Amino acid sequence: MGIAFCVSPFYITCPSEAVGGLAIQYRSLSLPVWTHKKSLTTMAAQVTEADQMKQFREFLGTYNRLTENCFMDCVKDFTTREVKPEETSCSESCLQKYLKMTQRISMRFQEYHIQQNEALAAKAGLLGQPR
Repeated sequence: MGIAFCVSPFYITCPSEAVGGLAIQYRSLSLPVWTHKKSLTTMAAQVTEADQMKQFREFLGTYNRLTENCFMDCVKDFTTREVKPEETSCSESCLQKYLKMTQRISMRFQEYHIQQNEALAAKAGLLGQPR
């Protein structure tokens, strides 16, 4: 099971599991809104600050690439300030497709590692038995 995101056009909520107990909401070209889900002492016990920053940077990099790609693919008309319905629809589809793709890749990656671990365990079991 992958991480679920709350999605709407140019709006993502990163769940608390993804960034050390903090839920983060983003709107395009705005600052993040932080929502504390756990106490800071609990978070500090689970993940170091350096790990949290690394995860946060990775998330921001992914978010920025996704936003840029969907924007470049979907927003074509700059003659008006309003976002057209087809641009909104396109951006929603783009985001949904990306999230489904990353979830599928994550599942395949987990399946591969399970198979590799089972193969190693079987090999270790065979090597440990006398002949």
